[in-house]
Amino acid sequence: MQFQPVFHKQSPVLIAGPCSAETEEQVLAAAHHLAAQHIDLFRAGIWKPRTRPGVFEGVGAPGLKWLRRVKEETGLRVTTEVANAQHVYECLKYGVDVLWVGARTTVNPFSVQEIADALEGTDIPVLVKNPVNPDYKLWVGAIERLYKAGLRRIAAVHRGFSTYDDSKYRNVPRWQMPIDLMQEFPGLEVICDISHICGRRDILAETAQKAYDLNFDGLMVEVHPTPDDAWSDAAQQITPTQFGEMTGSLIRRAITTDDPDYLFKIENFRQQIDELDEEIIHLIARRMHLVREIGYVKKDKNVAILQPERWRALAEACRRRADKNELSREFTNLFLEAIHQEGIEQQERIMNDGIQETAAPLNVRWSDG
Repeated sequence: MQFQPVFHKQSPVLIAGPCSAETEEQVLAAAHHLAAQHIDLFRAGIWKPRTRPGVFEGVGAPGLKWLRRVKEETGLRVTTEVANAQHVYECLKYGVDVLWVGARTTVNPFSVQEIADALEGTDIPVLVKNPVNPDYKLWVGAIERLYKAGLRRIAAVHRGFSTYDDSKYRNVPRWQMPIDLMQEFPGLEVICDISHICGRRDILAETAQKAYDLNFDGLMVEVHPTPDDAWSDAAQQITPTQFGEMTGSLIRRAITTDDPDYLFKIENFRQQIDELDEEIIHLIARRMHLVREIGYVKKDKNVAILQPERWRALAEACRRRADKNELSREFTNLFLEAIHQEGIEQQERIMNDGIQETAAPLNVRWSDG
């Protein structure tokens, strides 16, 4: 896929505005403050898909008139979320400049296709947020559906993923997934929605800097004139003044440099990393050999793969070692999950070798591998 840029700029893109358009006065106040800070796109939710009924779900189509006033009075381009064909038609009628497909819509191919069909024959830019759960193919699939409808000005928005685990984030970033997207589609602009990742304003700045360090093309930030009074997602919104202070403090780093000292040092470290990677693969292979040996013993003695107490003790010991070596819990858990799953699959092949199965094998979650 060959994408055309949505923003046409080298410096970081800034998309900002309230989570929800609540009143005309609130929308215009936010827009005028942000126009003075030279943002690239003003955002405001008109239709708000909420997890549970009975809460504020947006002002609906009347709010589009407010966005049109924003354009007229400030010159800012405006964007809002669409979840179906009717939303698309209403936005086109009121001259919304950019549309975005939200996380709850991206997860549903039928809804994305409906939006793509409604947009066929237009050239309006569309931002595609990642699905609620970390499903890379769904994210790419949503982009592909819009592309097949003839759209070329498409960008992605990383807003994190839902999790049951304890985390300081509202939606855990799982940075590798947007990095994979950047690598697979180098012409695709990728924006980081730090507000939905964080869910709280006190860690917005550090998350924004992380996004810049990973070379995201820009940020989407929820900004409200009086955040504590917001009708939705109050805890993650900041004032226009706080927005300016935060963005002004961020450091944008060079992608690379021709500095000889840098090139010499980086090549030396990378060589050491390559050697360690080879050793790591060798050690993991040795570990899996032992896992298979355990599998043969279990099969011989007719013992189940499931050994929860052993795995819990092993995993906790690994976490303690990881903590002492300053490895993050998120990385440690992902590593242990991958190692454990591979061990399960290795032992399943041994246990079921020669057995004619009539049903799908049980998806066991614990072993002593």
